[in-house]
Amino acid sequence: MSNLNDFNREAKAALWVVLQWLLLAVPTGLVCGAVGTAFHLSVEYVTELRAAQSWLLLCLPLAGLAIVALYKVTKCEGVGTNNVIRAVQSGEPVSLLLVPAIFLGTVLTHLCGGSAGREGAALQMGGSIGWNVGKLLHLSDYVRRTATISGMAAFFSALFGTPLTAALFAMMVEDVGLTFTSAFMPAFTSALIAYGVSLFFGIAPTNFVLNSIPHLTLETALQTALLGIACAAVTRLFCWTLHTLEHGIPKRIPNPWLRAFAGGAAVVAFSYLFGVGRYNGAGMAVIADAVEQGTALPWDFLCKIFLTALTLAVGFKGGEVVPSFFIGATFGCVAGPLLGLPAGFAGAIGLVCVFCGATNALIPSILLGFELFGGQGLELIALGCGVCYMLSGHHGLYSSQTFVTNKLRPEYASHKWRGKLKKKEE
Repeated sequence: MSNLNDFNREAKAALWVVLQWLLLAVPTGLVCGAVGTAFHLSVEYVTELRAAQSWLLLCLPLAGLAIVALYKVTKCEGVGTNNVIRAVQSGEPVSLLLVPAIFLGTVLTHLCGGSAGREGAALQMGGSIGWNVGKLLHLSDYVRRTATISGMAAFFSALFGTPLTAALFAMMVEDVGLTFTSAFMPAFTSALIAYGVSLFFGIAPTNFVLNSIPHLTLETALQTALLGIACAAVTRLFCWTLHTLEHGIPKRIPNPWLRAFAGGAAVVAFSYLFGVGRYNGAGMAVIADAVEQGTALPWDFLCKIFLTALTLAVGFKGGEVVPSFFIGATFGCVAGPLLGLPAGFAGAIGLVCVFCGATNALIPSILLGFELFGGQGLELIALGCGVCYMLSGHHGLYSSQTFVTNKLRPEYASHKWRGKLKKKEE
């Protein structure tokens, strides 16, 4: 009888956990899917509008002033992806007003030609929605942190159409070397629901067709490893430039209004110098050309690194992940043939490698390679990711990331732009 009672209690407890996860995952997936779809369509629309009306690039300084005003009104100044990561790590609250602030700020940035992506906005909006859904449902602190992960996964999935990558990325990005495994089912469920919502409204998932895929041999493995080493160097350059300008420019121009206006004018000037349109916005067309057609300019990755770092450092909104796609794809496309790899396939390796090194997310990066390229050449892509991951070190996009190795080798955490990383108690 005692065993039966124990079984009933355990069954009821398990059922309650399932119901709790569904109660969390379903509304989070639906809301993030709807807002993510609206965001995707908005960015797509303003990108097409800017391409048709090139004079909009000249309005970038004014857009910068509007973004500063927007963030002051919503009291979201200084709030970004690092705050969402800390919400997962320690339960730090995330304002719901971050959703309209980052939504409108990113749309304005893309409308007027700032060089930025959109996934930073996705992580921030998704994390904000998830955290506040957890708060609305009066969930515990631990479950609310799971809700934040679910929101991040759902929004990422709605934008890119990669639900498995989205779930694992949201679970693993905050603590490198650890996995918030209990969040998998709610995060993956939310990601699938959001993906379904985006499909319902006609948003096709992001994927590329590779035209030339070499066989896995000792020679191609060595060539890929060398490309991974080169991508690690590019990753370090990208992150160093981002963090240097992010901290350096505000010190030299502390007034946010002046910083946004002058920075916007500088982005416009460099856009005309480098080539109007090629490095503005997310640059998905250039990424597709590099991966599918094997065509890129030798200096593409350097121009994108500089313009993205400048755009984000002066206060414009968006993200760094799609720019990392651009940087990796164009660099790989140019460097790959020098090593004996097909240009398009090397572009695919570069895309995933730089994303991996910049986010310190190995497994999600390998899954991204699977979902973006349909599993083609996955072994070589995974090899390149592994090499880049090892050699890029702790140089990453997000200063709030913590590292398991820091508990054993704290000297690894000493990077001048990071400051002191939080050490988590066992």
